Amino acid sequence: MSFLVDTNVLSEARKPRRADLGVTSWLASSPPEQLYLSVLVIGEVRRGADALARRNPRQAAVFADWLLTVRRDYAERILPVTEAIGDQWGRMNAVRRLPAIDGLMAATAVVHGLTLVTRNERAVDGSGAQTFNPFSG
Repeated sequence: MSFLVDTNVLSEARKPRRADLGVTSWLASSPPEQLYLSVLVIGEVRRGADALARRNPRQAAVFADWLLTVRRDYAERILPVTEAIGDQWGRMNAVRRLPAIDGLMAATAVVHGLTLVTRNERAVDGSGAQTFNPFSG
């Protein structure tokens, strides 16, 4: 089984001492070749780094370095938003209006046969995407 990792799961793993134990143990037990990201996750992390730069440039630099590491580690496993994904997203939204990014993540998971790993399961309920929430309790 392979997984599409949402931003909230990826970011949780970055918290050195405060990370959720469920997330860290799930990631540690998951073979890297079974973990995928969407370009949307890259965009959300970039947005966070750039927003942080205005408040805390030093922390933003650490965040930007982490983004480079993520890009390197996931290099061939970063999935684009394709025409097929757009089509699937449209089908899903005809049934139930979904938040744009969450909906596109769900559509990506469906098109690629992946399980979406997210804390936001409710946001994609009824989309047809299989989800898994690794967060404890």
